[in-house]
Amino acid sequence: MDKFNTLKMFIAVADHGSFGGAAAALGTDPSTISKALSRLEEQLAYQLFFRSTRKIKITEAGKSYLVTVRKILTELDESEKLLAQDNDSARGLLKVNLPVAYGRLYVQPMLASFCRRYPDIQLNVTFSDEYEDIIEQGIDISIRTGTVADSRLVMKKLSPMDFFICASPKYLSDNAPINQVSDLMEHPWIRFRFKQTGKLMPVLIMSDSHPDTQPQYINPGNHYEVDDGQALVELCKNGIGLMQGPHFIFRQELQTGELVPLFPLTQPKGFGVYLLYPKRRFLPKKVAVFIEHVQEALAELNEAPDHSWARELVSKNSW
Repeated sequence: MDKFNTLKMFIAVADHGSFGGAAAALGTDPSTISKALSRLEEQLAYQLFFRSTRKIKITEAGKSYLVTVRKILTELDESEKLLAQDNDSARGLLKVNLPVAYGRLYVQPMLASFCRRYPDIQLNVTFSDEYEDIIEQGIDISIRTGTVADSRLVMKKLSPMDFFICASPKYLSDNAPINQVSDLMEHPWIRFRFKQTGKLMPVLIMSDSHPDTQPQYINPGNHYEVDDGQALVELCKNGIGLMQGPHFIFRQELQTGELVPLFPLTQPKGFGVYLLYPKRRFLPKKVAVFIEHVQEALAELNEAPDHSWARELVSKNSW
């Protein structure tokens, strides 16, 4: 039995006082309504209407039940209208989870303009480099860097990850020259250690520039370790040693010359910056406009799913 439609029939009969009037209002036939209400009465073990050959009259039990049914269906209708409104308009609470370095350097500067553009959206932003189950945590959108695999989520690539080996100009002037990969082993390194796994980020080197070539991993040692991308950049700027990291953690430093790329960039296959959100049939407007805003802001930085600004920088400065 379709309980929802049966309850609508029950209200219609109560309002019109007959099966015929209810049938005409609902676009069905009297016998269908009569049978549905008989099944409802049997299920409830209560008589809802007195029936005679001439008229139908609601019982006291039916009147009590009618009050409850009207309230439930009214609240359901209002709830569905609110859900439709949330899907169709940019409003309501939007929970966003961001990785620390990328979130602060790239996304945080976009948030003020987003809030001005969509004042009816209340942002709730958290920063974390650890894995978050966004469905379990009720997060609307997450941005992750690296490799991502979760069949429950929609994954939109924002940009590739271009890795550089860098040093400060002062470090290069004060230390032995670096002309080939083997020279890297003779210098101190600042390495990034992942908080969640405790593993060091590998150092990747491209053996040639062919697009299908996979990078080789080298282990130059690690004189210094940090678990924060900005700390990695600051130590390298101060001439402590060499480092490798993704383009987004030192965009400003590379463009101003505070850091110098030592070799052409490395772009490992499958690595990227991804925007994630739970799979659903209807994407709420608040989620859609946030995605659009981020993509527009990244385009102004010359970043897209197939390239980053780093490509142009390297073509001017690579050895």
